[in-house]
Amino acid sequence: MLLVPVANGMSLMPSTVDPEDSRAGFLSPLSQRAPGPLPTSGRANRVERWVVVARVRGYRGDMRRILIPAVLVLAMVGLAGCSGSNTSSSSSGAASSSAQAPSAVQGKPSTQDSTGGKAEVGTGRQVITNGDVSITVERPVAAADRAAAIVEASGGRVDGRIEHAPVDGDRGSAQLTLRIPSTRLTAVLDQLERLGTLQSVSITKQDVTSESQDLDARITALQASVDRLLQLMAKATTTADLIAIESALSERQANLESLQAQKRSLVDQVDLSTIILTLGSPATAPKKVPDDFLSGLVAGWNALVGFFAGVIVVIGVLLPWLVLAALLGGLALLLVRRIRRRRTPAVGQHDHPDE
Repeated sequence: MLLVPVANGMSLMPSTVDPEDSRAGFLSPLSQRAPGPLPTSGRANRVERWVVVARVRGYRGDMRRILIPAVLVLAMVGLAGCSGSNTSSSSSGAASSSAQAPSAVQGKPSTQDSTGGKAEVGTGRQVITNGDVSITVERPVAAADRAAAIVEASGGRVDGRIEHAPVDGDRGSAQLTLRIPSTRLTAVLDQLERLGTLQSVSITKQDVTSESQDLDARITALQASVDRLLQLMAKATTTADLIAIESALSERQANLESLQAQKRSLVDQVDLSTIILTLGSPATAPKKVPDDFLSGLVAGWNALVGFFAGVIVVIGVLLPWLVLAALLGGLALLLVRRIRRRRTPAVGQHDHPDE
């Protein structure tokens, strides 16, 4: 039951009004309502206010019926999302904890790859270290023996050794090719420096991590290929298949062995540093050049004595040959004289014939 305005006043009459129409009429401005005379009395104003209040209450009731279920649905969705995220976070945290547990038990990361090559601790890098060391010692050969003993005691080895004998006052020299464990390189070099006077040190490093990883990947792939070919060979039923598989298998195995040899060589270079150690004797002082008359006189006399000493040496070398030459010459002279004596009587007989 609604109060609606009528001509010349207000009247109470039943009216069936659609809630949507009532809300639309309430929300629309007064200028868009159905045309009609405006109320002119106080009673009419009160009646219209009642109509407005009724419309507002109906609109609010409809909004409550719509909003309350929507809010409940959103709340349930939010609670479900929070519960799912908490569950996934808990499961991922448990998984990470279980994955980290073996590392915590082991205590430290592994520094050795599948082929036995050792990497730098904490970095996983593969580094080849080479160097040249020059040391001056009083007795190079004896110092070379001590250096070899130091390297072998550290777990290394001597791959090459060259010695030069003393010449013209020089005490000789020695050169060693040393293979020293990379982990003990610094300590061994300190011991080698104590053999004499250090002249020079040159150390170079080469990172071969990428080469090592590439070799590992290629070896793994070839090994898998060889295993597959072996399986196919076991299942082959014809001679042609066996021949084809054997040919491919031989090629794969040759490549695999070549890569494994390269890997072993690389690991050896990483594990053992190569150091070229040169041991030389102190340089002899240069001869002093005479700078006054007395020094020149002494130098001249020494040169003269040296000349005669050289002549005497030459004579001593030639004397045996001269004696032999004199003997041969004397024999030749005697033979020539005898031949001449025999010819002289024959010539006299031809000059005085018998009468």
